[in-house]
Amino acid sequence: MSGMVGIVLVSHSAALAAEAAALARRIAGPEAVVAGAGGTEDGELGTSLDLIEQAVVEVDGGAGVLLVPDLGSSVLTAKLVEEPGQVVLADVPFVEGAIAAAVCAATGAPLSQVLAAAEDAWIYRKL
Repeated sequence: MSGMVGIVLVSHSAALAAEAAALARRIAGPEAVVAGAGGTEDGELGTSLDLIEQAVVEVDGGAGVLLVPDLGSSVLTAKLVEEPGQVVLADVPFVEGAIAAAVCAATGAPLSQVLAAAEDAWIYRKL
């Protein structure tokens, strides 16, 4: 994992975060370092600063960490762990941005390129 950008998916739902992370890893391949940080410590809907911080530590391979939140308070909570140039927040569609980021990160790209790949998810239309 050393030298690889890690990705943390921040959701109000532990199940959604875990499944989105699993999907991103399956599509991006075994090199992708993606973790979910969803719900609260007691399994309820919500966001947890502690769970996000734990996930950041888990995926941090030294090349930075990209946070991909779903909505509302997950964005606000994720902002609390931002560190410019090291832990950055992506304003992207949750699933599409997570997958784009994971695929890019799996190539060994730097954090700035992983963020840009996630942001490109805004331009891809479904119809």
